[in-house]
Amino acid sequence: MKTTKLLQEADVQEAAQIIRAGGLVGMPTETVYGLGANGLDPAAVARIFEAKGRPQDNPLILHIADPVWLERYCRNIPQSAYLLADRFWPGPLTMVLSRRSNVPNRTTGGLDTVGMRCPSHPIALRLIREADVPIAAPSGNTSGKPSPTTAQHMLEDMDGKIDAILDGGPCSVGVESTIVDLTCSIPRLLRPGGVTLEDLTQVLGRVEVDPAVTQLMKAGDRPRAPGMKYRHYAPKAPVTVITGPAVRTARYIARRAQAGDGVICFDEYQDLFSKQVVETLGAAENLEEQARRLFDALRAFDHTEAAAIWAQCPDCKGIGLAIMNRLNKAAGFHIVEV
Repeated sequence: MKTTKLLQEADVQEAAQIIRAGGLVGMPTETVYGLGANGLDPAAVARIFEAKGRPQDNPLILHIADPVWLERYCRNIPQSAYLLADRFWPGPLTMVLSRRSNVPNRTTGGLDTVGMRCPSHPIALRLIREADVPIAAPSGNTSGKPSPTTAQHMLEDMDGKIDAILDGGPCSVGVESTIVDLTCSIPRLLRPGGVTLEDLTQVLGRVEVDPAVTQLMKAGDRPRAPGMKYRHYAPKAPVTVITGPAVRTARYIARRAQAGDGVICFDEYQDLFSKQVVETLGAAENLEEQARRLFDALRAFDHTEAAAIWAQCPDCKGIGLAIMNRLNKAAGFHIVEV
């Protein structure tokens, strides 16, 4: 394949034609850049797995332009889905629902359910409407690596592997969408994201948190949603996550990090690491900024000689749960509590 073409906002119609023809297009969303294809075309979906090197049992999310599209691809839709859509769509929320037969097995990883999302990025919505198909779009990175939050990040991984990338500027949320399973008797949080657990409980009442959010899935377990089973978001160097009060975690890292190691820390503590390669996340209390910067920080170390990476981690309130989840997966759940 030729070098991937970078498209601008005015080129949405060209990108839609690529999607309709079975091609692959990188598209911006408010969360991360997605690798998009016609989610109803098994051959096009297969190209997503090939380009990413993605395990075949890792299901994809279908992106739609409006909640009214749900009936086209889902059955037995509970009222809770429409309540969530009314509150959070367009936005960073994916709902797992029972699928109709027109959604291919390849898209769902063989599951009888499918994740559905209506993104809020205006370019993504225009692309979906122009293509007039649901767009399957996992994060646009090589499988296992940090997700891309700019078109340039995606080009680093996908140049020559896909047809085009629509450049919509940097992503505003920075971590992938929240995923909630509505096919359970009690709604279940499968992946935390920009719509927080606290947000979900305000609408749904009780919400269970899947164990995969905080611990590694077993080898034989089957993922119900993207990002549950496999090591994700990982730079080349091994990551160790340090949890606990911010002052304590910063001091712990300062005592142990070697010269030249990578350090991900809150802004207040960067002066402790003059001999290390430092990427800051933002202020210790600014969780939204930390989410926006997280994948940029992880990806940056691949351009350094850092042999090990140490990361401060926020607590699990609000979007902090999503940041903690992504850091823990990047570290393969190599976590030290202090």
